[in-house]
Amino acid sequence: MTMRLRLALAQLNYLVGDIEGNVAKIIATARHARDELKAHAVIFTELAISGYPPDDLLLRTDFIHACRQGLDRIRETVSGIEVIVGFPQQQDGRLYNAAAVLADGRIRLLYHKHELPNYGVFDEKRYFSPGESPGLCMLKGVPVGLSICEDIWHTGVVEQAVNAGARLILNLNASPFHIYKVAQREAAVHARIAATGVPAVYVNQICGQDELVFDGASFVMDPFGEVVLRAPEFEESVVMAEFDWDGENAKPCPGLLTPVEDESASIYKAIVLAIRDYTHKNHFRGAVLGLSGGIDSSVVLALAADALGPENVEAVMMPSRFTSNISLEDAKTLAENLGVKYSVIPIEPAFNAFLQMLKEEFAGKPWDVTEENIQARCRGITLMAISNKTGKLVLSTGNKSEMSVGYATLYGDMAGGYAPIKDVMKLKVYQLAETINAMRPVIPQRVLERPPSAELAPDQKDEDSLPPYGMLDPILELYVEQDRSIEEIIAAGFDRNIVERVVHMVDRNEYKRRQAPPGVRITPRAFGRDRRWPITHGFKP
Repeated sequence: MTMRLRLALAQLNYLVGDIEGNVAKIIATARHARDELKAHAVIFTELAISGYPPDDLLLRTDFIHACRQGLDRIRETVSGIEVIVGFPQQQDGRLYNAAAVLADGRIRLLYHKHELPNYGVFDEKRYFSPGESPGLCMLKGVPVGLSICEDIWHTGVVEQAVNAGARLILNLNASPFHIYKVAQREAAVHARIAATGVPAVYVNQICGQDELVFDGASFVMDPFGEVVLRAPEFEESVVMAEFDWDGENAKPCPGLLTPVEDESASIYKAIVLAIRDYTHKNHFRGAVLGLSGGIDSSVVLALAADALGPENVEAVMMPSRFTSNISLEDAKTLAENLGVKYSVIPIEPAFNAFLQMLKEEFAGKPWDVTEENIQARCRGITLMAISNKTGKLVLSTGNKSEMSVGYATLYGDMAGGYAPIKDVMKLKVYQLAETINAMRPVIPQRVLERPPSAELAPDQKDEDSLPPYGMLDPILELYVEQDRSIEEIIAAGFDRNIVERVVHMVDRNEYKRRQAPPGVRITPRAFGRDRRWPITHGFKP
């Protein structure tokens, strides 16, 4: 006789450290899954009670105690449905990344994560001890094996559970987004299924958390390695997964199958979610940014308007003697197209005041990048003043190409609280603009066609100081994101002089990046948690 198992996959947005709020969300979702969806069990994500990643909050005994109290509240409050939820568990003097199976006031099973990632953005060996035992339990008569995130990326944990009798694998995740990540996750699960022939359920959270963004995209894969259910990317949702159990095999039933977003669309959604969560979770009243009429600030403004609503976004044009009429026109057109608050505050009075203040100090010295940087810093001061007065978050508008080579001014255009396109190369910024305009044409076409310029000197263009972006970005991708050597990059077809120049610019500007605001990670190797480069060192590539 065939029996049907109904599982609710909850990909939710948690706030790190808000244990009370996270637990309330878990309880409400469990009740919804029980009463409205008629689920037998509901599966939450890795460290859902604490939020992920909790980082050094895990070193506080009061935090760990509060997480355990949160688990007990769920256990005591929810009945009539099995709840599978992640939390940090202290046991015998060790801390574990754990998952609990709760049912009618009881803890039926505790499972400890085996594989603790310690690469890229992950640092779990700093906090956790590895588990050893398989997590096996029965859900409505189906033998189920638990695993947590990294466990499913390696040979051993899933196979151990299947050898112990599991006929369905549940994997609780807090897997951060980067481009290509959905395909990589599904390939990892496919490898485990190919080895065991047992279907798997992969549940992932969604949220923006400082530099990281989590995309959800939870899925179910059948015993043949086919995805038969996929939840939406970047959206909170509770999706039903059903399995027919004949006493030997759990056969997944077809369910919601959301298509995977293309690269530019996924980057757009990731940044919008990151801006929204960073702004709201840190209690800012909206966002403000400097709008120059160029491509970077235009894209950031459009992303911010979509994330927060145009009524909560302010754009400030701060022209100088070098600002072109085209920039003024395009900035105003974009602001009107988006419906954001727009103001023009010329920096000439402040710029002249600084030049007068420094007149004797600068006597006999030619005009150079110093005066250019003063203009940028006048703008930074203006934006930070508006932020202080209004409670709005300053969004800086620098891209990854500029951040890589130091084409940015400390305390000037780098001033701000969050950097939405900090991990987006210049050429991808243009792709983002096209994606935004395909949804609704708001960025003036002239912005996409004009040569990029900081407009800090007469007729200035980026290519006066940098190689063309069509050459620069591929070199940066090889050096920054793939750790290729100078000789390897040259062998890929690039000019030696240009490569050596770019590498030198990247290395000597680490001190600037350390002082930059956080920004959302969208590549496998972002500055910050991913790429930890010494400021002071003597290595010469």
